Amino acid sequence: MALEIERANGIGFCFGVRRAIDLLVKAAGEYGAIETMGAVVHNQPVVEKLKSIGVTIAETIGDIKGSRVAIRSHGVSPDEEVELRARNIEIIDTTCPFVHRAQIAAKRLAEAGFFTVIFGDALHPEIKSVMGWAQGRGIATLDAEALKKQGIIPRRLGVLSQTTQIPEKFNAFVKGIIDTALVKDSELRIIDTICHDIRERQAAALSLARRVDTMFVIGGHNSANTHHLFDLCAGVTKTHLVETTGEIEPSWLTGHRHVGVTSGASTDDETIDEVVARLKSLAEA
Repeated sequence: MALEIERANGIGFCFGVRRAIDLLVKAAGEYGAIETMGAVVHNQPVVEKLKSIGVTIAETIGDIKGSRVAIRSHGVSPDEEVELRARNIEIIDTTCPFVHRAQIAAKRLAEAGFFTVIFGDALHPEIKSVMGWAQGRGIATLDAEALKKQGIIPRRLGVLSQTTQIPEKFNAFVKGIIDTALVKDSELRIIDTICHDIRERQAAALSLARRVDTMFVIGGHNSANTHHLFDLCAGVTKTHLVETTGEIEPSWLTGHRHVGVTSGASTDDETIDEVVARLKSLAEA
């Protein structure tokens, strides 16, 4: 029996990443080269392809060599933007619109006197940028109990989410905040900042995972949204996370006839096609 390979809906670049890539390609073509503040996306094959057309990475503002820089899709803090302008560095903003929505939400919460709690990885560049818009008055955590460690819990709390988190986990986190942090006269404001594209991609991947023998999630090993897809799929079937075809083990297909394929939001179509072609060749071997 031949191997059936089925791709999930919503595979490949998300809207925000495609927009960022298009802006960088245009800038590289216009200026010959362009620097980005950190990797524009967490996907090494994509970063390497951009490098081939003149897109290089400056890890910090001090590393910028030219007179212009692209802000990556994860965004930057207001302080970083001010510093860039103070240095007369021209900014090309590729911040994902959904990340920018979270930044504005954090800004409004801070201006209204709320202590901002962001459900997400505190070390992720998106979270660092959003926390900057919250004027540093808040915390980022995956544990609702972390608020207790703040000493006196603020009476006005605003809750946001990293844009790539799993909705069900965010809901559980909010419940934890309600159970542990609300006291007399408290005020809680919850803003759902999870990306709609990510939400649909997760649902499609989970639906496919429930129907196949094994899943392949294609994406960067340091990509948050890719790991969330892996966690969801691994909860219902055998799942493998690969960034390139070289990571695929032939034994992974042994005994399987229906294979599902999905990808992180920063995985390009070429890499997906290469993985699918590799799976087909192994099945025919």
